[in-house]
Amino acid sequence: MAQAESNYYIPHGSYWPITGSIAVCSLMVGFSNVLNGDTWGKYLMFFGAIVLLVMLFGWFGAVIKESETGAYNDQVDTSFRWGMFWFIFSEVMFFAAFFGALFYTRVYSLPWLGGEGTGATTNSYLWPGFEAIWPLTANGPGEIGGEFTPMPAWGLPAINTALLLTSGVTLTWAHHALKANHRGQLIIGLFLTVLLGAIFMVLQGVEYYEAYQHLGLTLGSGVYGSTFFMLTGFHGMHVTIGAIILFVILIRCIRGHFKPEHHFGFEAAAWYWHFVDVVWLGLFIFVYWV
Repeated sequence: MAQAESNYYIPHGSYWPITGSIAVCSLMVGFSNVLNGDTWGKYLMFFGAIVLLVMLFGWFGAVIKESETGAYNDQVDTSFRWGMFWFIFSEVMFFAAFFGALFYTRVYSLPWLGGEGTGATTNSYLWPGFEAIWPLTANGPGEIGGEFTPMPAWGLPAINTALLLTSGVTLTWAHHALKANHRGQLIIGLFLTVLLGAIFMVLQGVEYYEAYQHLGLTLGSGVYGSTFFMLTGFHGMHVTIGAIILFVILIRCIRGHFKPEHHFGFEAAAWYWHFVDVVWLGLFIFVYWV
């Protein structure tokens, strides 16, 4: 029994999991009712959001306290690493589905609609004047979405690419500083990473404003508009979440948390941020550039 206790961590009873389940269920049911026009749904949605925030602060606070008091052993550290690995893998599959939709649209659906490989001019049966070119502007049935200008790659998207790549460098610098126990460099590197992430989010907001106000590019701009905002919007959400995580890690570093030999909380945040960087590179290449 003593050997088993030294190898496995048995967590104490906690009410946070059921609290989180109630919060997420309330949030989703409320939001779905708001979409269907029910007025009471917004109250349930706000209730769920508040309970979710309380749960996040309470549960993560409990985990941080347990970690800082030395309650976790190597087995727990391994469990955390595998948990983060599978979480990021699920995120990879999440974006793979959206990239797959973009690939299918551009490589298969569009040529088929243009008559390629069918032995007939499909567009002459569906609608005249259709051109199977990407980006697909308003040349389809009823000029779906209206005229719009595709988002150019070498403006704000290129600047945002430079910002995210630089943030990956500053985060790696902070990680090396942590392993060398250079607390000053650690805090500076993390602060710069969070700052670059915040600037990225602001510029993406400016990009969306330009798309709607000056380019005519909206969610209703056909398949180009829907895939553009779906991919960039979900990525922006992940950048926001990652920046919040890194900000929390920054506060913890300022308070003296993490040791050179024990800092998986920092590593998990770094893994997530580097994943976000890689996804953006794919977005820049296949959504903006190619």
